[in-house]
Amino acid sequence: MNKLLSVLAAMTVLCASAVFAADKVTIQLKWVTQAQFAGYYVAQDKGFYKDEGLDVTIKPGGPDIAPAQVLAGGGADVMVDWMPSALAAREKGLPLVNIAQPFKSSGMMLTCRKDMGVNSTSDLKGKTLGVWFYGNEYPFLSWMSRLGLKTDGSSDGVTVLKQGWGVEPLTEGQAACVSTMSYNEYWVVRDAGYSPEQLTVFKYQTEGAATLEDGLYVHEKNLSDSAFKDKMVRFVRASMKGWKHAEANPKEAAMIILENDDAGVQTEKHQVRMMGEIAKLTAGSNGSLDPADYERTVKVLMSGASDPVITKKPSGAWTHEITDAALK
Repeated sequence: MNKLLSVLAAMTVLCASAVFAADKVTIQLKWVTQAQFAGYYVAQDKGFYKDEGLDVTIKPGGPDIAPAQVLAGGGADVMVDWMPSALAAREKGLPLVNIAQPFKSSGMMLTCRKDMGVNSTSDLKGKTLGVWFYGNEYPFLSWMSRLGLKTDGSSDGVTVLKQGWGVEPLTEGQAACVSTMSYNEYWVVRDAGYSPEQLTVFKYQTEGAATLEDGLYVHEKNLSDSAFKDKMVRFVRASMKGWKHAEANPKEAAMIILENDDAGVQTEKHQVRMMGEIAKLTAGSNGSLDPADYERTVKVLMSGASDPVITKKPSGAWTHEITDAALK
């Protein structure tokens, strides 16, 4: 009898564990652990994911990590990516779908040295420009095409320097301009001794070349799975709670980032400053993609004349199904 009771008790514990087991979700970030992804780390730290019954694994990115490939290979359930690369991947056969858009504005910039002769876009002709690749080049290529500048190094265009993840091409004089983000590399240039008066900054947002950045994407096939969709609803709800907390508490968010920086490369000064800039980009978004912003992004990507980023208007590339349920 005692043995039977012990077995029943053990079964009860196992059943209870199964009932209350958190659903696992893995998110692949676009880059390394930094305030650019604060909302997810804050949601983890403050227990917002746990409150939604989720066990979330956050995978940092890096120079050799392509989020879309990780997602396609089953290494993540959801990823952070920029819409240009996501739409380009979709056209090439990987059906990515935007389920949420925490970032409202673009932080992409081209930062140039005035002493190398760049004061306006008309000065870019004949110059060497540092450009990030791995999908980050798409907004740049579209912008250059609209300016009528070839990117093949010809005399009537610009020479593209495949930029690493530093700003040395600018500071060492190898390029007149380099790609920067308003919240990151621009400040590295400033910290290298360049004042705002010595720099010409072209913001993609004001140059009409802005495209959506840092959206949440999943594989289209998974959206036919009701259990998966339920997890994503809870994940987006908790993540947006994390983002709004980070906006309102930038110093706290920066400190949470530092606590999760396993590589130990971030500094408090840089992350606090970064979080302040990131808050400007997430402000105005509740997580739901604005169709007007999507249409603008598509227009920019298709305006590349003979070299557009995408050749046809996408269909099914985004959905409000997840955010409608998460934010109600």
